[in-house]
Amino acid sequence: MEKKTLIIGVIGADVHAVGNQILYFAFREAGFNVINLGVMVSQEEYIEAAIEAKADAILVSSLYGHGELDCQGLRDKCNEAGLKDILLYVGGNIVVGKQPFEEVKKRFTDMGFDRVFGPG
Repeated sequence: MEKKTLIIGVIGADVHAVGNQILYFAFREAGFNVINLGVMVSQEEYIEAAIEAKADAILVSSLYGHGELDCQGLRDKCNEAGLKDILLYVGGNIVVGKQPFEEVKKRFTDMGFDRVFGPG
C-alpha cells in the first residue's frame, strides 16, 4: 500500500513550533509521508507544496488564536489550484478566546475544512 502524503505547518504569523514537531513525528511513526513546512506558513506555501508533492491532505496548525482569519479562503484557493479533492484538516487553538467548540467546528467546516480539532 502506498504511503499517504501529508503537508503540515503552522499558518500565518504563528511561531508555535513544538506541537507541529510532535505532529510531524507522530504521523511519520504512523506510516505517513510527511512534508513539514514549519512555522509562519502562508496559504500559498501549503498549496504549492501540496501540488509539488501530490499530497493527499493539508494539515493546518494554529495556536496563537488567529487561525480563523488565517484560514479564510484556503479551500477556494485549493480548488482554483486544481486541488478540489485534497483533504483539509485544521487544529489547535484556532480562534480568539473561549468559544463553544461545536460553533467553531461549524465555522471551519463551512469554510471547507474536512476535519476540525480543538486544543488538547
